[in-house]
Amino acid sequence: MMKPVREIPASLCVIAALAVLATSSAAVSSTRSKAEKNGTPVAFVMPDEATPAELGDAGAEIVVANCATCHSLEYITTQPRGMGPKFWQDSVAKMVKVYSAPIEPVDADAIAATLAKRFG
Repeated sequence: MMKPVREIPASLCVIAALAVLATSSAAVSSTRSKAEKNGTPVAFVMPDEATPAELGDAGAEIVVANCATCHSLEYITTQPRGMGPKFWQDSVAKMVKVYSAPIEPVDADAIAATLAKRFG
């Protein structure tokens, strides 16, 4: 026969929860750097991105110049292959319409054509 479960008063649950929060807050505080604690801005230096081989020649300059301003070039090279020109036209149009990429219509057409040629 099982023993009945003893109920824990709500006030004890609140005290336990506050203790957990205080402990986790102290742990987070101790991991902050001295600069962060003093309000000094923290700077991060990101490594330079290498241009993927598929986009490394002069024919892909329009892609590199326009697309890398918003996202990595790896983002392009990891897209599904063989999807056809419509896929790339729609992808570039989405970047312009949804994400407000600053690409002129004539450049958008050239980018889509280049990507369709290289990635299918």
